[in-house]
Amino acid sequence: MKILLAEDEAQLNRVLTVAMQKSGYDVDSVFNGQEAVDAVKKHPYDVIIMDIMMPVKNGLDAVKEIRSTGDKTYIMMLTAKSEIDDKVTGLDVGADDYLTKPFSLKELLVRLRSKERRSEDYNSTQELNYDNLKLDLNSQELSSNNSISLSKQETGLMRYFLLNPGKAISTEELFNHVWKNEDESEDVVWVYISFLRSKLASIGANVQISGEKGGEFCLERA
Repeated sequence: MKILLAEDEAQLNRVLTVAMQKSGYDVDSVFNGQEAVDAVKKHPYDVIIMDIMMPVKNGLDAVKEIRSTGDKTYIMMLTAKSEIDDKVTGLDVGADDYLTKPFSLKELLVRLRSKERRSEDYNSTQELNYDNLKLDLNSQELSSNNSISLSKQETGLMRYFLLNPGKAISTEELFNHVWKNEDESEDVVWVYISFLRSKLASIGANVQISGEKGGEFCLERA
């Protein structure tokens, strides 16, 4: 699971980063809200941990800007005990959860493990859209001018692309999200990219998957 940590206190930032990395998470750390917004524009994340009080751009404004682009990444706010109003505002502008400082590393890691488990299950009513493309996660059906069924692996791959349109995603990241518990090599990613490209063309989608074997891929408008 890839995590973005936005925390301006250097010591706390380092402690949290090291703890999450030791637990097996891939962590990018930044020190203000603008750096967080810029990172989210370029890279896909599974979780964003965002402090409220930061320089350049505070966490609330950063979350609001991130959500305004349609980004659906799970966001956890870090708040001080005195910031009750900010907790409410944070949820209103798009945060999913919050932790109150001071908090234990154990509590943070437990929440991350819980989030990781839940993300492996599809919501029965969940749909993802981009341009004229729609993915029904329950029926595993991809539709545009017409529709086509997807396999479990195709659905997982398409889901990740639709959660991160316009972002360059490495072969390794795609492999870790879809095949992390399977006995496969990263070459399988290229095989399924080819399958999805064919299916996108067959349903008349206005989007395409760009990129070359072994490199980065991006879901973008054709």
